[in-house]
Amino acid sequence: MPDDAPPMAALIEGRLDRLDLTPEEASRAAGLAPDFLERLMAGRVPPPRGQRLVRLAEVLATSVSYLVGLDPDTPPPQEVLEEEQGTLGLLAGDEEALLRAYRRLEVPQKAAVVLVVRSMAGPEPAPDEVPAKRLARR
Repeated sequence: MPDDAPPMAALIEGRLDRLDLTPEEASRAAGLAPDFLERLMAGRVPPPRGQRLVRLAEVLATSVSYLVGLDPDTPPPQEVLEEEQGTLGLLAGDEEALLRAYRRLEVPQKAAVVLVVRSMAGPEPAPDEVPAKRLARR
């Protein structure tokens, strides 16, 4: 397993071995893309959250808490049970892709990206200015 694989990947791999499941079988049973677990174990996608994580834990006959590295009897943190914004349709596809890439960056890289994007976007409007798009809706 690559060094950039999330800690959850090792726990999933152990459950797959114990249940004699392939990553593809478990992915499909959890309603995920067939190659999702392989990409997760390769460190190419972030760990699932919300209902995707709950379904994966059910398929692997374990708890969400175990998959996130906690004692199986401990309630999982609320943030892992919250749905990703993109899965709720709150982000456009390109916004979701940018957010996923941003989340993989280290803190200094994130700060640099924010500076670049802010400089490209130009000055922020004053709080009392109403954008033209809002005026058209009224």
